[in-house]
Amino acid sequence: MATTSTRLSKQARREQLLDTAVAIVRTEGADGLTLVTLAEAAGVSRPIVYDHFGTRPGLLLTLYRRLDERHRAAIAQALRDAAPTADEVARVMSTAYFVCATDMPELSAVSAALKGNPEMEAVQHEMIDSYTDLMAAALLPHSGLAPEALRLRCVGVLGAAEAMAAELHRERTTTGDAVTALTDLIVGGLDTRTHR
Repeated sequence: MATTSTRLSKQARREQLLDTAVAIVRTEGADGLTLVTLAEAAGVSRPIVYDHFGTRPGLLLTLYRRLDERHRAAIAQALRDAAPTADEVARVMSTAYFVCATDMPELSAVSAALKGNPEMEAVQHEMIDSYTDLMAAALLPHSGLAPEALRLRCVGVLGAAEAMAAELHRERTTTGDAVTALTDLIVGGLDTRTHR
């Protein structure tokens, strides 16, 4: 990548470094991303990278959060644009989940690189909770379940989605079939009978 000679604000530099980090993970995998390789690829001095991220786990955690935030923002926007029916909301969520699984391999690579990191475990729990809450809120108007029961079903659906994504990565299913299966699973678990 070209050397950057322009002086950027701290936030703009951070964004540039994270964009470069995504490119490194995409081409070389998470093992190829270190503070040194990032500095070299971004055309900046090592102290600049250390100042932003401190350690390699700090860099990977920041990158993981950024990728997840972008994924959730895309889902939230898709849900705002979706027709207000249970089938459409479920389809939008399913499609977004598998788009992330196929189009953002960096998220899985960074997650795998951080396995065993206690801070990463806390971050993953926080992100799963956030995604579960987003999903439950979108489905609540279409369900006869109590909010707590619906949220628990969303937890189960996310576990199923993760298993389906593994099948997709192993090329044992197609994206279309995975989206259909997850959509059906979500809709089937809504219990659309009137809540008593």
